[in-house]
Amino acid sequence: MIKRVETEIPGMDEILHGGIPERNVVLLSGGPGTGKTIFSQQFLWNGLQMGEPGIYVALEEHPVQVRQNMAQFGWDVKSYEERGMFAMVDAFTAGIGKSKEYEKYIVHDLTDIREFIDVLRQAIKDINAKRVVVDSVTTLYINKPSLARSIILQLKRVLAGTGCTSIFVSQISVGERGFGGPGVEHGVDGIIRLDLDEIDGELKRSLIVWKMRGTSHSMRRHPFEITKKGITVYANKILKRGGVVEI
Repeated sequence: MIKRVETEIPGMDEILHGGIPERNVVLLSGGPGTGKTIFSQQFLWNGLQMGEPGIYVALEEHPVQVRQNMAQFGWDVKSYEERGMFAMVDAFTAGIGKSKEYEKYIVHDLTDIREFIDVLRQAIKDINAKRVVVDSVTTLYINKPSLARSIILQLKRVLAGTGCTSIFVSQISVGERGFGGPGVEHGVDGIIRLDLDEIDGELKRSLIVWKMRGTSHSMRRHPFEITKKGITVYANKILKRGGVVEI
């Protein structure tokens, strides 16, 4: 039996036929406004509720802003940080400003992937992390796409080797068909794509599990909503061109 990590995101584990296989690295791909960051933060928060320590790697936002955004959903991670169950890796500020006073794990040179991995590995070791989110992994190779696969595989080796189940947030442009680059999509164990489409004059959110190593999963496109409590996926519905249909 494959050990699974339950996302506890309403409807998601049903689509994944029980959850994400342990140690998998999952690419969470989508355009702007699709809910990628919320999905990944909810995954970490739900893990904390089950006693599973987690790490959030902030590459796109200031760590203070990340904490504030999470708190808006009722996900206040400060007490978990104090208890050594949650860690923020600051790969955004480079230690400029007050971050060096408040943040324990800082990546000073983002062009140095070795430093990035060393800081992440130390954070994992310190809190015995089980879940890791990198938001967004695109930032690590946006200026050097030829190194994308190498960077993904280096990260995967560290994360899977330490027993972590991980989500790599991947940014794509509106209307882009891929998932963030050929080197990336082939280097991960799973791909979940979030979309925002206009249907009959209204924007609809949906997701589809493109692949997930180690488990069967729904092959359908399911609608989801972002509520005050986070994301809710409708496993009993599918999104078609004509709208949402019950199954």
